[in-house]
Amino acid sequence: MKKAAAPAAARKPNAAFMKAMTPSTVLAAVVGAAPLPRTEVTKKVWDYIKKLDLQDPANRRMINADDKLKAVFGGKAQVSMFEMTKLISDHLK
Repeated sequence: MKKAAAPAAARKPNAAFMKAMTPSTVLAAVVGAAPLPRTEVTKKVWDYIKKLDLQDPANRRMINADDKLKAVFGGKAQVSMFEMTKLISDHLK
């Protein structure tokens, strides 16, 4: 007869992701100037993208930048959602 596996311990949040970081001035135009954890910054950028309907209708993984996001994306008119997270992290101190 096999023993039941012990329940897995609850996963602890990574402290690096929870540390409040200050957005650059161009990123602050999208998410606000207050220091935020990385997770909140990403959430606010997604809220902004959804509010303005900036996902490409043909390929939902691509983000079409408006003027504010173009500044965050280094002048690119369109980036993938995976590239977006790297570009955002360049604007956090």
